[in-house]
Amino acid sequence: MTLMQNTLSLVGSTISTHHLRQYYQQNKTTASEAVTTICSGDRVFMMGMSSVPMTLMKALVARAPELEGVELLQMLTFGDADYIAPGLERHLRVNSLFLSANTRAAVNEGRADFIPAFLSEIPDLFRIYYKPEVALIQVSPPDKEGYCSFGADVSISKPATLAAKKVIAELNPQVPRTFGDSLIHLSQIDQVVEVDYPLTEVAMSSGDAVELLIGQHIAALIEDGATLQMGIGGIPDGVLSALKDAGIRDLGIHTEMFSDGVIELVEKGIITNARKTLHPGKMVASFLLGTQRLYSFVNNNPMVEMYPIDYTNNLSVIAQNEKMVAINSALEIDLTGQVCADSIGPRFFSGVGGQADFIRGTARSKGGKPIIALSSTAKAGTLSRIVPTLKPGAGVTTTRNDVHYVVTEYGIAYLRGKNIRQRVQALIAIAHPQFRAELTYRAKELNYL
Repeated sequence: MTLMQNTLSLVGSTISTHHLRQYYQQNKTTASEAVTTICSGDRVFMMGMSSVPMTLMKALVARAPELEGVELLQMLTFGDADYIAPGLERHLRVNSLFLSANTRAAVNEGRADFIPAFLSEIPDLFRIYYKPEVALIQVSPPDKEGYCSFGADVSISKPATLAAKKVIAELNPQVPRTFGDSLIHLSQIDQVVEVDYPLTEVAMSSGDAVELLIGQHIAALIEDGATLQMGIGGIPDGVLSALKDAGIRDLGIHTEMFSDGVIELVEKGIITNARKTLHPGKMVASFLLGTQRLYSFVNNNPMVEMYPIDYTNNLSVIAQNEKMVAINSALEIDLTGQVCADSIGPRFFSGVGGQADFIRGTARSKGGKPIIALSSTAKAGTLSRIVPTLKPGAGVTTTRNDVHYVVTEYGIAYLRGKNIRQRVQALIAIAHPQFRAELTYRAKELNYL
């Protein structure tokens, strides 16, 4: 950090407008010039979610042939990912903390790497272990006091950025300004690149009949004054749809992320956050994935507060929300209650994410309800997601000891405190009817029944 940066950091909001402008102009550059400061062997953090710094990444890919062994640390990203194209791994090798469609093949083909980790623990990995040489981020332009906002992605982005030796930031006027713990001062940014393009949009699911039915079952478990955690996808969207006409009031939000579906519930007066026992009146999240409607909704909206993921997903913080309801999905669940959500056999699919954080934190909440939700079948109904045993090599995302509620389109199984025989019976009852006889036969083979 330069002497100028140290001086600016110390005086914070007391810096004169003149000095802020001077510092800004001194550090303004182009994306191509900025990435020349990245060296072979560097560890580089790239901001993700809806906020990938695309102009900087395009410039880094163009420079990649000049580099060797750059480690690119990232989490969830969407859309095209030129930086992970076959043949680039010798120059830029992705090391991802969560897999999505654009990274899954590269990891399973051995061209990229995957780091299993609970979301709540990732910030400390950056503070203690990774300590990047460079952070590539996208933030809002500074306000009059010099503060930029991480906007729609605070999660691991703020902790990773503060742990980096050098920060290169795209300043984008289309990044929403959010409240909570989402700010970084201009003095903490080494190089600024002016850009202007929309954040990545992720549309809500239209919701098929199965997802809507699962949503209705889950809505029946939600009480007035409950606080919700949910992710993105058909089932969470099905829950939000069911809540529109369920007659439930004064819901709150404490979650790692939310999408467009909450907006209508706020407008209808269903989500008010009024009865939250932690951050009353506020929707608390760590990152956002949705459309421009969502990003406009959160912009300068004091109802929404964004925090790093080690706060939102901290078990003791989650547990302070009474009537906490956590809704998480699974790829498959075995008859004893073991949940796999991150792999298909030995092939990595996504990551543990915040499932274990919220399942365990919610279990400690007064009146809390941890829920695992999944459709009963996969591959157009040819495979049961409720299985006698998990596939060989599959990861156990949530242990059988942690599972309370399991929901499919065929109903709700409550497993807490149940013995193996009772669990087997409850799970077979919510499996697809065409697989129930086979599951019963296998359960008897395993001496579960």
